[in-house]
Amino acid sequence: MSGTPSLKGAAVGRRIGIGLMYGLWRPRVLGAWKVPAAGPVILAVNHSHNIDGPMVMGTAPRPLHFLIKKEAYVGPLGPFLEGIGQVKVDRSGADRGAISRALGVLENGGALGIFPEGTRGEGDFASLRAGLAYFAVRAGAPIVPVAVLGSTEGRGRVVKALPPLRSRVDIVFGDAFDAGDGSGRRTRTALDQATVRIQDRLTAHLADAKRLTGR
Repeated sequence: MSGTPSLKGAAVGRRIGIGLMYGLWRPRVLGAWKVPAAGPVILAVNHSHNIDGPMVMGTAPRPLHFLIKKEAYVGPLGPFLEGIGQVKVDRSGADRGAISRALGVLENGGALGIFPEGTRGEGDFASLRAGLAYFAVRAGAPIVPVAVLGSTEGRGRVVKALPPLRSRVDIVFGDAFDAGDGSGRRTRTALDQATVRIQDRLTAHLADAKRLTGR
């Protein structure tokens, strides 16, 4: 897909997410008001369930453009994801096209969704990629940490890595923060330092979210 991802498409994706999530699970949304109502913002989401992306799309107060690995763009899902304004990423190298589209979202005052851990795992923000820091510093966009907490065990779980149907899933939005040091520097050292700051904030938010929800 060329050009900046469609905001109108992302708005459609949000409505689909709302219907899907509230139809199949019982989302409890906390702190959504912390997402800036306008201007560029990055939502950094932990990634332990296959539904983390749609769940946040359906519960965030703004349409989101998520960075999604190209492997997910198979069959009819590819045109669908493009149609709802998502950003395809080739993780095998520096995908300049994806970088340009993601920056375009932020430059247009949009909301970008990122799984900073790169792949679905423990969802504990233990391993962050540098891309999040680059986008935040380059675009001067605040980061809002988002914790998605739901069980992947127990009765009712019909698909691996999905919470049991009709189970409660907590989506906790944290306070927005700036990743950079205020200098605007984008050197490797500056981005490494920003990544450390981001990891500290995301890890702290996840711990707070678990205490808040009793997860």
